[in-house]
Amino acid sequence: MSRTPEREGGPVPPPEPLAVAVTDSHCHLDIMGGDPAADVALAQSVGVEKILSVGVDLPSSRWQADLAAAHPDVWAAVAIHPNEAGLGAATDEVLREIEALAARPEVRAVGETGLDHFRTEGEEGHALQEVSFRAHIAIAKATGTALMIHDRDAHEDVLRVLAEEGAPDRVVFHAFSGDGALARRCAEAGYVCSFAGNSTFKNAGALREAAAALPAELLLVETDAPFLTPTPFRGRPNGPHLIPLTMRVLAETRGDDLDTLCARVRANAERMFGTL
Repeated sequence: MSRTPEREGGPVPPPEPLAVAVTDSHCHLDIMGGDPAADVALAQSVGVEKILSVGVDLPSSRWQADLAAAHPDVWAAVAIHPNEAGLGAATDEVLREIEALAARPEVRAVGETGLDHFRTEGEEGHALQEVSFRAHIAIAKATGTALMIHDRDAHEDVLRVLAEEGAPDRVVFHAFSGDGALARRCAEAGYVCSFAGNSTFKNAGALREAAAALPAELLLVETDAPFLTPTPFRGRPNGPHLIPLTMRVLAETRGDDLDTLCARVRANAERMFGTL
């Protein structure tokens, strides 16, 4: 995973606020390039009351946990990203440290972990990812935290590993990347699917089909900031304050009342990650 994203243009101004507050269930405050406290305040000004900031390696996981400890409106997630794991970063020692971080009260998820067959190629890298994924599943179970999954071009293998290991009670597919058929399979297993700004793209019909196929109680929203900036600002820096753009598209896609869906998404986030 690139930690230095390049984006054209300046920050995107805040959109019309949501009347019912929601949670950004996945972003990376450490690489947004601004002041995290200011980013949180801006998000809250448009109805994004809580933010889950996600680690991808040991240093960023420590950073997220420390930030969440200092900011009561931020949760943390900790893990070794599958692309890092494919390079051998998920050593036993590192995984022990991830487990220690996951036991901290401000850490509400183990992730992002999973499988990525797009950026990591070859059997050796895929095998290392799978070993790491299985270890993170065990950590989520041991610490009683949600499991946050990165799944890119690896749907069948992700589902297979979850079935073989036995999934934790709470599983979230971050930046869901499948279609309606995959969403229905996740729903049958009780997995929650989180939708990011790419679900607003013109060519993202399959993602919107998936969002429409899910029961409302299995739906979350996220930014994955600074990535996946929603339409009409694709290519510019993303931030938690842009959640309202994605929420409005999700509500329209599903034919749901916006305020009702926001309340449901907020409750889903609290069910997955707890309350502050």
